[in-house]
Amino acid sequence: MEIGRLLTAMVTPFDDEGQVDYEQARRLARALLDSGSDGLVIGATTGEAPTLTHEEKLKLFAAVKQAVNGRGAVIAGTGTNDTSASVELSQEAERIGVDGLLLTVPYYNKPTQDGLYRHFEAIARATRLPCILYNIPSRTGVNMTAETTLRLSRVPNIVGIKEASGDLAQIARVIDDAGEDFRLWSGDDALTLPILALGGYGVIAVVSHLTGAQLQRIIDDYLAGRTAEAARGHRRLLPLMQTLMTVASNPAPVKYALNQVGFPVGAPRLPLVEPDGEAAERIVAEVRRSRIDLVVAV
Repeated sequence: MEIGRLLTAMVTPFDDEGQVDYEQARRLARALLDSGSDGLVIGATTGEAPTLTHEEKLKLFAAVKQAVNGRGAVIAGTGTNDTSASVELSQEAERIGVDGLLLTVPYYNKPTQDGLYRHFEAIARATRLPCILYNIPSRTGVNMTAETTLRLSRVPNIVGIKEASGDLAQIARVIDDAGEDFRLWSGDDALTLPILALGGYGVIAVVSHLTGAQLQRIIDDYLAGRTAEAARGHRRLLPLMQTLMTVASNPAPVKYALNQVGFPVGAPRLPLVEPDGEAAERIVAEVRRSRIDLVVAV
């Protein structure tokens, strides 16, 4: 399965009682592929992984994999801050039939760089699936250095990294020194075009819940040499990208936006709460100014 350049880090829909709405997750997965995404990342940061149980994650992986029926890659978020638990979840996800794994830098523990290497190597060697690393120091408290990423890039089934450090020099070094088969996806929607310009492969995005076709067009335009068109498209999406990532902790803003456009996904689970007041007004205003690609069934 080709993983693709545009992956949506999919929210986890909840019902009115706060339970996972698996049928709505199936609908959302299909709608995201219909509106421009090449594949989906399930049960990661945007999917509220910290508040999903082990059983909920596995059932969600299976529901989405069945729903997309081979139309796009399904990448399961199986990395935690517990190496043995991550190995177990990764192996169970492989048995379900997902197409790859997203493995985040362990949070809270604050491991050394050697600890990061040994953590990811242990997970990757326990599965045959392609593994994508995820560096997001704003959430984990630890930055995985370029040196550690490059060392991990030599593990055969570690195929790439979602980079959300915001450090373009670090990102450029990884792109420069990793092998040609090692891919780097932007983990920050607003840096999609700059990272493509450095030689990045694509983006694992949040804004693509709403504007997947437009984000795919930016990637296509850039790769085809239509850089001015790509830049115009990127500038057009920047206000929405920034609103979704700054007015409240992800995924609260994008879930609120989806509810507003008529695709119910429920509220986030505590300790996250729905945006209100000025934050909610900013989301609504920006959504109204934007062209929405997501097809909402009436």
